[in-house]
This record gives sequence, structure tokens and C-alpha cells, in this order.
Amino acid sequence: MAHLRSRRRLALAVPLVLSLTASLGFLPGVASAAPVDAPAVAAEEGPNLAYVVNTKKTDHGTIESVKKAIAKADGTVVATYKKIGVIVVHSTNAEFGKQIRAVRGVQSAGATRTTPLTPAGTTDEGAAQLLSAAEAAKVEARGAAAEEPLEADQWDLRAIGADKAAKINPGSKKVTVAVIDTGVDDTHPDIAPNFSASQSANCNGGVADTSEGAWRPYTPEDYHGTHVAGEIAAARNDVGVAGVAPGVKVSSINVTDRANGLFYPESVVCAFVFAADHGVEITNNSYYVDPWLYNCMDDPDQRAIVDAVNRAQQYATKKGTLHLASAGNSNHDLDSDAIVDDSSPDDSTPVTRTIDPHECFDVPTQLPGIVTVSATGVNNTKSYYSTYGKGVIDIAAPGGDRYQIPDTPSKNGRILSTMPNNAYGYLQGTSMAAPHASGVAALLKSKYPWATPGQLQALLKAQADSQACPTDYDGNGDGVVDATCEGGKRVNGFYGYGIVNALRAVK
Repeated sequence: MAHLRSRRRLALAVPLVLSLTASLGFLPGVASAAPVDAPAVAAEEGPNLAYVVNTKKTDHGTIESVKKAIAKADGTVVATYKKIGVIVVHSTNAEFGKQIRAVRGVQSAGATRTTPLTPAGTTDEGAAQLLSAAEAAKVEARGAAAEEPLEADQWDLRAIGADKAAKINPGSKKVTVAVIDTGVDDTHPDIAPNFSASQSANCNGGVADTSEGAWRPYTPEDYHGTHVAGEIAAARNDVGVAGVAPGVKVSSINVTDRANGLFYPESVVCAFVFAADHGVEITNNSYYVDPWLYNCMDDPDQRAIVDAVNRAQQYATKKGTLHLASAGNSNHDLDSDAIVDDSSPDDSTPVTRTIDPHECFDVPTQLPGIVTVSATGVNNTKSYYSTYGKGVIDIAAPGGDRYQIPDTPSKNGRILSTMPNNAYGYLQGTSMAAPHASGVAALLKSKYPWATPGQLQALLKAQADSQACPTDYDGNGDGVVDATCEGGKRVNGFYGYGIVNALRAVK
């Protein structure tokens, strides 16, 4: 397995006791000037791949014309998102991408994967070790009055004042945070009270399935989304743990590929559009879109991926949905001149490449309008794994850090939350930071229901606790400087505008 391939794969899972530049604004000169309507040569047989085809216009005539050209190029339309001009296609034509990019009305088009579509698992960096029944009983006995049974080990709630905020305003049932992830076990007793089935779906493959339970994890190993959901909105019901916003609703949009556990672009496009069309106020995105850790604009396939996902998230934003995303777990500086990516593509054999993060984008993290969240530990310093970057990071939030040890019963610096099958476990990663920030955003939306996504983002930054750059940063304590923080006390590359503050959000 590739090292640190994704946010969800470094929701670390270790043995435990328990900007976009003008190149995005948007995609000029991609389509050929020649008015070509269909390929002129016979199709060469290739692997059956999925594609996104992005049209210049969203009018019916243009889309229908492009769909006819798709059929002539031996493509099969799987889904059509007319409001954003994105068409999901399957084709065995080895030249499909090249041919369809030459068609009148097409702005960008490309394959969304490097390996063939397969019939029907997610993978992780190891398997999370859950609390045993005996350990859970011991921890439950330590719970203090007015706390959830396991809250003594939730240092993260206290770090951002979420425990005190819940006594003032736990959040409104009129606010929903959609967890775009590996699915959520809505039968968990800490999640069931706040779960919104009507705003949940399975978007695997680019088509929303809203049948009963389709949004749930495929297997218990697909625990990531359930952990995230608990961090956001686990109910204060005298069971297990508490979420940052225990009074808001949470929904699940499962975007996991059944065959390999990856999050392909067409599934994420579906998720953003579904969330927007079903009245979701906030989405949490603790992942990157596979198979590329960074999508480079000089590659036609990767360019088309950026275009398609960006159209979908912008559509949702215009309909009133705020998006938050984790920064990543590679300790990369997204404001540097060069980054070595040795994990892409992660659905076949990765190749080592050096990319410019100003021209090659982590999606959805670096898309315009997305709130990008870095991770901190109990000491309020950047987690050793957290990606960073001046002008990229908007805010920071607790994501856990095994090197930063809290004064809790377990002495565990990771984040404790819900797991499938009524279980609980510890994970760490920027995957855990984003839901803390999403919870605070939900509290702000509860207090200011009229706030637009842009206003909510401004409120998030305003309520954050400023955190200055450290003089020297040695995240893992080995005596070597691991990262350099650029910026001042108020805004910098490690923490953006600061660490979220739930108590300030509700006051």
C-alpha cells in the first residue's frame, strides 16, 4: 500500500489501549477551436474507464449535442449533471478522451482513473484498535457528572471549549452537516439521535442511491466516516462520547468505490450536487479525490478532474452550502515551489514526480471557497503529519498527535470517537481536524441561520484563537526541524487564522 495515500488512510490507525490561480478561472483554451462533432477514426479497444466530460455551456442543446458525440466515440453516459455541465461516461475506446476533447461544446474531458472499472473495501494504514469491553467499562466509570461516559478522554472538546459551548447552545436541528466519506453507521447509539436519512445517499460511481441504508459503510473496516460523524454531532445522551455540535443533524454521503475503497471524482461530483439539492448547510471532506494526490493542470485527465469537482462544489456553494476539507497528512508545504509526490496514481502503480502546488492541486482541499483545515495536538501546536502552507490553510483544529500527550485517563493524544457496530476508537489525522471545524461551523450556522457560506467562513476565521508560528518546529521530537511556518501571529501557514473556538462561536 502506498504510504500516506489519503486523509482517510492516515486517520492513524495504530495499536492502542483502546488557491487557485487563474488556471482555474476557468479552463480557457482547453477545447479545440475546430468544430468537430464526432471522431473520424475507428475506436481502438482499451480498458473500460470512467471519464468526466465538462461542457462549455449548461444549456440543453449543447449537452445533448455532446452526448451524441459521446455515443459516436463509443462512450456510455452514466450520469448527466445538466446544471453544472458535467457528464459521467464509461468507455473502452482507448482514444475516447482525446477524441471527445476535440468535440464542439466540450471544455475539458478526461479519465478519472488509471485502472479498469471492476465489479465490486476500503484500505487503511493498519486497522484501528477499538476499546475492549473491559476498557470501555473502566473509562465509563471515570465519567464525571454532566459528562458523557467517555468524555474524560476527549481532550479535544475541552481544547476548543466545546464542552462549555454545549451548555449554551448545542446547535440547531435545522442545520445538517453531510459527511462525504466512507459511509456512516447511523445505527450507532451516539449517531442515531441526530442522523438525517433524507439527506443521505450512496454516490459510488456518480449516481445517487437513496435506498435504505445505502449510505452505511460496506464493512466495519470502513470506519472512517463513522468516526468523523461522531466528532461532529455525537449526541449528549449519556452514551459514549459527545460531538462538537451535539444538537445538529448529520448525514452520510458514501463515495467509496466498492472494489478498492477509493474516492473517485465522479462520486464526489455526485456528493456535492446531492448535498446542495437536499438542503445540506455544511459538508465535511476528510479525503482527497483519488487517484491523484495532486492534479496537474497540464495533464488533460487531471485538468478535467479539477474542473468537474470544482463545478460541483461551486454549485453547492451558490445554493448555500459551506465546504470544509482536511489539509492532508504528508507534512507538505502547499505554498512551496516543489513537492515530491510518490503516491500517485494510487489505483495502479505510483510514480515519483515533483510538482508545483501552485499548478497541481489537492482536490477538494485547494479549490476556491473551500475552508482548508490543518491539525493540532493537545499542546495547540501543529500535528507532526499535518500539511500546511501560507495562504492555503484557513483555520486549524484538533486532529490528534501521538507525540503530544494529554493529561487524560488514557494519556492518548489521538481523537476518540464513534466506530461502526456500536464501538469507539482513537484515530489521528487532518481527517479528524476538519470535523471539529465543521462542528464549529454548524454552531455558527445555528446562531446565524441567515449566514451565507462566505459569511460563515468569515465568522470561522473571526472566532478562531490566534496561534503564532513557533520559533523552531520539531514535530516528532527527533531534534530535526520538520517544517517552517511562514507568517505572523494573526495569520500564518501552520494555523491560518487560528484554532477554532466553539465557545466563542456560541457566545
